[in-house]
Amino acid sequence: MAEMAQCRVDGEIGCGFMGGIFHRRSYWPRKTSVHSLPSDGSNDVKKAPTTDIFKRPPRSSASGDSACIVSNSSNPSTSHRRSSTSSSSTNSGQMDSGDERKPKREPARKSTELSSNIMLIGHMGNLKQTGKSLMPNPRNGFGKIRGNGAIMGNIVRKNSDEFRQFQGVVNKLDPEKFKCLGNEAFKQGRFDEALALYDRAIALDSNKSSYHSNKSAALMGLGRLVEAIFECREAIRIEPSYHRAHHRLAKLYIRVGEAEKAIYHYKHSGTYADAEDIAQAQALQKHLSSCNMARKMKEWDSLLKDTQVAISYGADSAPQVYALQAEALLNLHRHEEAYATYQKAPNLSNELFDRPVGACIMMIKARVFLAAGRFEDAVAASQHAARLDPSNEEVKNVVRKSRAVTSARLSGNLLFKASKFSEACVVYSEGLENDPYNSVLLCNRAACRSKLGQFEKAVEDCTAALIVRPSYSKARLRRADCNSKLERWEASVQDYEMLIRESPGDEEVGRALFEAQVQLKKQRGEDTRDLKFGSNLIFINSNERFRHFVTSPGMAVVLFCKKTNHKHELQVLEQVCKRFLSINFLKVEIEDHPYLAKSERLSSTPAFRIYKNGATVKEITGNNREMLESSVKLYSS
Repeated sequence: MAEMAQCRVDGEIGCGFMGGIFHRRSYWPRKTSVHSLPSDGSNDVKKAPTTDIFKRPPRSSASGDSACIVSNSSNPSTSHRRSSTSSSSTNSGQMDSGDERKPKREPARKSTELSSNIMLIGHMGNLKQTGKSLMPNPRNGFGKIRGNGAIMGNIVRKNSDEFRQFQGVVNKLDPEKFKCLGNEAFKQGRFDEALALYDRAIALDSNKSSYHSNKSAALMGLGRLVEAIFECREAIRIEPSYHRAHHRLAKLYIRVGEAEKAIYHYKHSGTYADAEDIAQAQALQKHLSSCNMARKMKEWDSLLKDTQVAISYGADSAPQVYALQAEALLNLHRHEEAYATYQKAPNLSNELFDRPVGACIMMIKARVFLAAGRFEDAVAASQHAARLDPSNEEVKNVVRKSRAVTSARLSGNLLFKASKFSEACVVYSEGLENDPYNSVLLCNRAACRSKLGQFEKAVEDCTAALIVRPSYSKARLRRADCNSKLERWEASVQDYEMLIRESPGDEEVGRALFEAQVQLKKQRGEDTRDLKFGSNLIFINSNERFRHFVTSPGMAVVLFCKKTNHKHELQVLEQVCKRFLSINFLKVEIEDHPYLAKSERLSSTPAFRIYKNGATVKEITGNNREMLESSVKLYSS
């Protein structure tokens, strides 16, 4: 909401008689009977001035420019707080209470005005004269029509009602009316509608700076920042001293991380900008410089912190800041976080930035895509960076690395499909020389090594892949399988349990987990004679059996029910237990075991109880399957 509040629109609300039609869906007059045209200019319409709708009150300083100077005692932290809380009057989302000029009355219309208006909209109706000329008359705008029945389009000399209706159509072409309607829509948060109305005003008069400035505000409300910047630039081109447009453009430049440009436009904002505005921009500029220095020195932890601070100072839509943050995470071997961070960055046009900056953004994008396994996208992004900055050696290295890794993955996959596992392993290793932490190449090489019986090395490759991408399920499944072949059952069970939590309905993973659990129990010397795949639904026949399951390490779900009345609850239990094969589900019939229901102090029956490591963590009454599934998934993670 803070960004929306910054997008206040220009011009005053209230256009005389137009106020009565603000809430009508159609902008064209209905066909109703109208009265005769008043004489002597009594039908004049108030014309709305082109001033800001939210005009900031004049500051008490002696000079308008003095408010743009930052004193030596200004505290950047104050600016930081102001940015994060949006507490200033500029961002409060309320109308400024400063002086607003009232609409000026337009001079009485002269007889020549109608004919000029008719010339402008000659396409509306058959506006022609049959043989005779229409002479002006100072009294009502028409002279005598020579000849009987001579008419001009649909306007008859004696029918002043029709003339009044036609003049209403002329008024509808006044761009100020569309601007006022746009302002009203903007105030109510209807940014799409406001944008369309401002566009109609601009179509009628493209040289009005306030129309472009208001359109910029609507675009900001829609999150279309690049277009908003271009509209502000156009407003300033038309009217270089337009303070409101300078101030709005400075705010936009803060958001996209162009601190130097923001400072320039703040200094040209007159009384709209204050010392805190410039202090915020200067603090942002300082942190952006720190980011560049940390990147140059390869201090990735410092770079990560500086980018986070830059975002907190208002650069919440700066692609270069998010790109630098992603690069820091890549170099800290946190590839999954790097990809997620880059996905948060707005996709702004490179035309907004200098070519070296755009090339740096695209280069980091290529590295992020490469780490995420999007090889073709990585090559395309690196080539784009090379076009923006052909002489940049760092960009050239990324282009070369992207091509080499992509080629290695493609060639290795073809060899693997041909069952040439040794050759594929060599090719994947060559690709890893260019990108040692590429999780896809590591996982693919692990597959080759598993086929070659090199299970220990395969586990090492999978572990390296999971370090940089913890949610890489293919690498986790492959490691669990290799650990099973090495009879490392405990490690295998841990990986399978994590996979079954992510995909509870995967029967193949569930079966592999069951087999690993059986082998682990055998390895520990436990009895496995009663174990059967899919037998995690257990009927309790004694207090000792109940205590054994609910106090064992891990999790158990118990249904307390009656034999005949709670069949639907038992069906829910059976459905859920099939999705969580690693969890024990127990059924306790309270007619046979009333002491258990009493000792567990149930609030009502039927009820589901979730136990974890011997303690009750959740009780669910009734037969709410969705709540039971979500709770089991939550407490099993």
